[in-house]
Amino acid sequence: MSNVARVLTLSLLALGMFIYPQEVLSSAGGGLTLWWRFVLPALLPFFILSELLMASGFVHFLGVLLESFMRPVFRLPGKAAFVVAMGYTSGFPMGAVLTARLRNDGEITREEGERLLAFTNNPSPGFMFGAVASGMLGKPALGILLAGSVYLANLIVGFLFRFYRVTPNSQQSSTFPSFKRAWREMKNAQNRDTRTFGQVLGDAIKQSTNTVLMVAGFMAFFSVILRLLNLWHIPLLLATIGHSIIRIIQIPVLQALFNGLFEMTLGCQEAIQALSLLDQQVALLSLLMGWGGLSVFAQVAGLISGTDLRFSSFLIARTLHALIALGLSQLFLFVAKVPASTIPVQLPDPSAYFWNTWHLSSYVFIGCMFLLVVLALIRFRPS
Repeated sequence: MSNVARVLTLSLLALGMFIYPQEVLSSAGGGLTLWWRFVLPALLPFFILSELLMASGFVHFLGVLLESFMRPVFRLPGKAAFVVAMGYTSGFPMGAVLTARLRNDGEITREEGERLLAFTNNPSPGFMFGAVASGMLGKPALGILLAGSVYLANLIVGFLFRFYRVTPNSQQSSTFPSFKRAWREMKNAQNRDTRTFGQVLGDAIKQSTNTVLMVAGFMAFFSVILRLLNLWHIPLLLATIGHSIIRIIQIPVLQALFNGLFEMTLGCQEAIQALSLLDQQVALLSLLMGWGGLSVFAQVAGLISGTDLRFSSFLIARTLHALIALGLSQLFLFVAKVPASTIPVQLPDPSAYFWNTWHLSSYVFIGCMFLLVVLALIRFRPS
């Protein structure tokens, strides 16, 4: 029955593409424009950097250095700290890429991979600060509130997932972070990789380019699907049904919610247009950015398809992340007492976006690594 439903769905999608060729062309172009302006500068440099750092043994260095923090707090090996830092730096789907890589290399177990996958997928800091806070809301200072809500909510999800599929032989490291042992582990990893630096760099660029182009394909394809759904008034129909059940929420808000559950960027734009009060806008924005969208879900599913990681844990984590981020955003907004005025939706200048994203993401990466090392040193208590 599932195969029949799949064939019917794909046939309906193909029919829609034949009936609305102009809309398909414009929506695909819009998806690729979003990829070019927001995703490419946030992902490609850090994809290449992550491949080079993993090949250099840096992950093994961190594995020794941060084991005393990551194992007790998240029930993850120290090597997972690199995935956490890169996931918070570059956004979707960096966490899934690196988690799948560690699992395929046998560096983490299946349960550890699912715990790691649960809280290492976020919107990029450049998207939250530049596109949403500055461009859409017209309030750059709200970037701190939005990013804080999303990041802190994800850390809470990571802590909650430490109780996910706990085995009796789970161990908690109490070994002091040793730079000497970390350096030795890094040198051993380098000796196992016999490639020259030129080969490592070429492989990193090739693999990173393939991955980021795959993301572009997902974004273009899901932009087309979402455009067809709106042409057939499916989100409006769902919003109308939802309004008949929950009358306190208006139809435009529900329509923005359904679009955002499918594709995050479009949902964020519509959320600001559909709501007039800032606290409501921030609430829906945090919810959608915590959720990520079905387009991101498809990217993650594709990236982990070559592993034994279960997708269900990711789905549960995204639901928790969305709800916790919404609650935290309202708490932070109440404490900050931000004025309720906004300006019309607009997007940041794409000519400056690449460098702004690079600088901001670089600071986030350095800050994450510094914080993790400090926490590892503080966390240790010699027996």
